[in-house]
Amino acid sequence: MKINIASKNPVKVEAVKETIKSYDFLNKAEVEVLKVNSGVSEQPKSLEETIQGAINRAGLAFNDCTYSFSIESGLMSVPQTKTGSMDFCVCAIYDGKQYHLGLSCALEFPVKVTKMIHELGIDANEAFYRCGLTRDKKIGCSEGAIGMLTKGRITRKDHAKQAIQMALVHLENSHLY
Repeated sequence: MKINIASKNPVKVEAVKETIKSYDFLNKAEVEVLKVNSGVSEQPKSLEETIQGAINRAGLAFNDCTYSFSIESGLMSVPQTKTGSMDFCVCAIYDGKQYHLGLSCALEFPVKVTKMIHELGIDANEAFYRCGLTRDKKIGCSEGAIGMLTKGRITRKDHAKQAIQMALVHLENSHLY
């Protein structure tokens, strides 16, 4: 069995590798890492765009494998929040016929970060850096904004693993779907 991961981001790659170890039907899979374009903006700003980016990556990464895994983070509109949106993570797993989707928990970015993302069209990495909240220009390749905001209690890898585990519900319980 072979799994293609549609990202070279080390956090996303490790999230997939660590997660599949606990699934009997996946834990012996050979893993290949591919750089794949999402076909959506660098910082998706809706539920639909974020899901589409994950689906696009998973579809493009499906080549000579059993499954392709893709992880895409983005903002989605959430009523009654301070900023109007929350960050979340989508995992799309493609088996050559169907996409299996999972979502992570969601969190609200600081007001000035969200405002900068929407007004300047920059991604979360850049917004957190420009706001002086991190010195790490690629925070999404390390602890992530969620790691910084939760003081390490939930890291970007943990966030991605939640989405992966939720998508794997479909594969592990295929008779129900």
